[in-house]
Amino acid sequence: MSRPSPSPIYTLRGAGGPLNTLHFSCQGEGTPLLFSGSGKGAIHIWNLNSRRAEKIIEAHSGNSVIWVSTLQSADALISQGRDMQVCWWDVSEGRSELVESVRTGSVGYCQCSLVEMSPANYLLAYAGEQTEEIKIIELPSKTAVCTLVPEEKLGMVMCLQLWQPDSGSGPLLLAGYENGSLLLWDVTQRSKLSQVKAHPEPVMCLTFDTTSLRGVSGSSEKTLSSWRLDGQSNLQLQDCVTLVNPGVSQLCIRMDRKLLASAGWDHRIRVFGWKKLRPLAVLQYHTDMVLSVAFSDHRDPRQRVLAAGSKDQRISLWSVYNEGTDTG
Repeated sequence: MSRPSPSPIYTLRGAGGPLNTLHFSCQGEGTPLLFSGSGKGAIHIWNLNSRRAEKIIEAHSGNSVIWVSTLQSADALISQGRDMQVCWWDVSEGRSELVESVRTGSVGYCQCSLVEMSPANYLLAYAGEQTEEIKIIELPSKTAVCTLVPEEKLGMVMCLQLWQPDSGSGPLLLAGYENGSLLLWDVTQRSKLSQVKAHPEPVMCLTFDTTSLRGVSGSSEKTLSSWRLDGQSNLQLQDCVTLVNPGVSQLCIRMDRKLLASAGWDHRIRVFGWKKLRPLAVLQYHTDMVLSVAFSDHRDPRQRVLAAGSKDQRISLWSVYNEGTDTG
């Protein structure tokens, strides 16, 4: 049975637009930071100690920022905008300098995915100019690695997750498509390993636990679809989770793999135990669609928080299940 909804521990205001994306950087010795990207083209760097914006970068020519991430430390920032550009920023020592940019050609809302292959060497996956196309490049060299296009018509690429398996084999990529399909790609072989129809509607978001090889995806309907990878790299559908209201913008698993959070079109954040997808809490604060959710990466579990960004231009921060509570 779900607990009564708590209140946010604090909120961040002043983003000036819908909050499409959130990213924490709290592991280093420096100030814990939260990066946000808004629908008005602004990237805010929030100081979590002072609870104020430390810096605002006017990015992407005022076009909506749909994804932000950092490289190793918080000194290098990557952002993606609806201007079809991925930008690399130097934000060290108070700077906000544009270092490099890559043109994606994609007019959609599919967020990039980034994985570190070796120190100072990354792979970046993004939706390409053609409808079903996924491009993967190396950073910082911007060298093209491959282009992945399915043989059948699946519609637009909606969401991506790139990762490097512990087995030492090449990187793998999960992609959700407009027709509701999920595809698993072998990046090195440039080949499709598995495919399932996870939803009747477009796959709006997905997240994958690379340790347990389990994942979950959401769409415009009232269900979350869970699935797993078996030993032969086949995607297998598991149980569905029924939601009260339709529509999920984003999903996020906490780094200890105990909690899953969902951003709902019904203005609510839902928290589930990741092991069994048991509903634990419904967090109510926002007055419009919740567009983004992220768990902080503090090394101390007691300091970890959940952040949610909304179309109402506010970010709420929550302390949930940090004291070893049974999350199921």
